[in-house]
Amino acid sequence: MLFNSLEYLIFLPIVVFFYNLLPRKFKNIFLLLASLAFYSFWNVKYTFLMLLSIFITYITGIYIEKNRANVKKMKLAVFLCFFINLGILFIFKYFNFFANIINSFSDNNFNIAIDVLLPVGISFYTFQALGYTIDVYREDLHAEKNLVDYALFVSFFPQLVAGPIERSVNLLPQLKSPKKFSYDNLISGLILFTYGMFLKLIIADRAAILVNEVFGNYESFSREILIISGILFTLQIYCDFYSYSIMAKGSAKILGIDLMDNFKEPLLSKSITEFWRRWHISLSTWFKDYLYIPLGGNRRGKMRKYFNLIVVFLVSGLWHGAELSFVLWGLIHGIFNVLENIFGLNKKSLHKNIFVDTFKRIVTFIIVVFAFIYFRAENIHQGNEYLLAILSNEKSLDLLGELSKTSFGISNIYPLTFGVIILFIFDILKYNKINLSEGLLKIILPIRWLIYLAFIFIIIIFGVYGPEFSESAFIYFQF
Repeated sequence: MLFNSLEYLIFLPIVVFFYNLLPRKFKNIFLLLASLAFYSFWNVKYTFLMLLSIFITYITGIYIEKNRANVKKMKLAVFLCFFINLGILFIFKYFNFFANIINSFSDNNFNIAIDVLLPVGISFYTFQALGYTIDVYREDLHAEKNLVDYALFVSFFPQLVAGPIERSVNLLPQLKSPKKFSYDNLISGLILFTYGMFLKLIIADRAAILVNEVFGNYESFSREILIISGILFTLQIYCDFYSYSIMAKGSAKILGIDLMDNFKEPLLSKSITEFWRRWHISLSTWFKDYLYIPLGGNRRGKMRKYFNLIVVFLVSGLWHGAELSFVLWGLIHGIFNVLENIFGLNKKSLHKNIFVDTFKRIVTFIIVVFAFIYFRAENIHQGNEYLLAILSNEKSLDLLGELSKTSFGISNIYPLTFGVIILFIFDILKYNKINLSEGLLKIILPIRWLIYLAFIFIIIIFGVYGPEFSESAFIYFQF
């Protein structure tokens, strides 16, 4: 069930209605059942896999709490919990990847691949549950005794399949203290959800039309089209993932629950270091707190710090997908992070200079686009070939004519350009700490509702839909 589907647009109001209608003691039971039903829309069998992860981490948390005096028992419990959960993730996501690597170094072709579908959201809910386990071990919070509340924390439907990867210290207390229905929460949530739909249907899905065609046949296009397609994929994946995150945040807000921000205008970053403070924040902070700092962080000298950074970005790449192209994508970001640390390029300047800042943003954007070519490519070889094609393919003699021959055509240029302009206006305002939502809520009611309706009308008219208006999946569902 996708956020941009008719099923979800029916599902969410029903959940909100009954959640607010039920007595407090039944709210979380109902919300848990709704979350399990939501996940079961993809594959009922994999719901039981998620429940297994929930049960293991729940029992581990309680066991740790009861054995505070015995450090060995606590460490063994954490180890077994990680071993089982990461083992499940490995089997479903990485087994075939490593089997292929082993085969490539062997004279004998061992046919040990397994035919399994990747459970939707397994990387997200596994990391969320393991983060809770570490938090309990570190005594950042007490182990959750209520199984319903804990199961809801892991499976809460708005952020279940593509994040944000919530922290137990933020989400669990909110789930344990349900709020009464609020008109302000409803409107704020709907604003977020509608803007997310705008980003998904106007920008991400429209950019995908050209991106998919060009990446599938890059030898046939001019270097200009290849460059445009590379830029459009960066916009596509940003708007696709950002849209899911704010639609999740909006859905939760309607229920009175505040999820963390997962993006903070990353394409306006002036360095790769800043980019990762603004891109997929829930994952980058997870790796910082649960991997980078335990490895030693920056406390053991510069060389160890640089090594730790590379390790974190390699693991981040592997988290995204079982393919070496993702690992290379992570390595590229890791290398530039290290270089910025070595040369002090990630430090904030005391004196603002619009020309210097603009130059930094352009360079950072180029690096991000370059790395995302490997992210989009099916493998490293295709990524290399794509980049070589940019250098070697002929220049376009008629760019618009070339575009007109693609499935993207000319007609999609205008709504896409409009969408991108709106995106950057909003991002620039937010980057400069101007709160659009608060400003919108201060406008008199009739004018405000005209703005809402106009925005919805634009989405309906200019949104991209599949055959018979079917919805398209979000990119990060595959991770």
